[in-house]
Amino acid sequence: MEIMESSNFLGSLINGQDFLEFFLRFVFNILVIYIIARQIYYRVKPNRSYLFTMVILNIIVFSVCNLINSVNLSIGVAFGIFAIFSILRYRTRTLPIKEMTYIFISISVGIINALSSTSVSVVEILFTNATIIAFTLFLEKTWIRKESEKTIVYEKIENIKPVNKEKLLEDLKHRTGLDIHRVEIGRINFLRDTCRVRIYYYESD
Repeated sequence: MEIMESSNFLGSLINGQDFLEFFLRFVFNILVIYIIARQIYYRVKPNRSYLFTMVILNIIVFSVCNLINSVNLSIGVAFGIFAIFSILRYRTRTLPIKEMTYIFISISVGIINALSSTSVSVVEILFTNATIIAFTLFLEKTWIRKESEKTIVYEKIENIKPVNKEKLLEDLKHRTGLDIHRVEIGRINFLRDTCRVRIYYYESD
């Protein structure tokens, strides 16, 4: 009797088959987000803060989605769990569009790998993840040129007028030696006749 109770306890404590499936999904998910975040994004823009955010968000979303997929939660409870993410806002600074896209990719990968049911074949899961990785790498390395940005203090304040846009670009290109293709005018200080200008330029290969 005691042996049967011990067996039932161990069976309720861990389900070997379910845990093995979860472990394999988790390892595969980590491998995918490692390739996207560390091998693609971080090589282009080595920002540790965004790298940390992508990986942690991916793991959290994967875990939550796996819980929802494993336990028969109601639709209301499931939406309630995901509503937690809606209150998360990055108020310290405006997130660039590219970083927002990578974060969205990391969340989507976690959802795809966690919620794929038995009706979805392993080949389909592998193809979906491989497609995301391939297109991300292709767009980052081949199709789209590597763009960087800097904020500088500019003293020729007469050039910030819309009519002098081309003159401003030529002057900045000449003085910085960078392949600048667009600028954004920031704070203007008329007392010192200076302004903050954010320049966007293509890096040489």
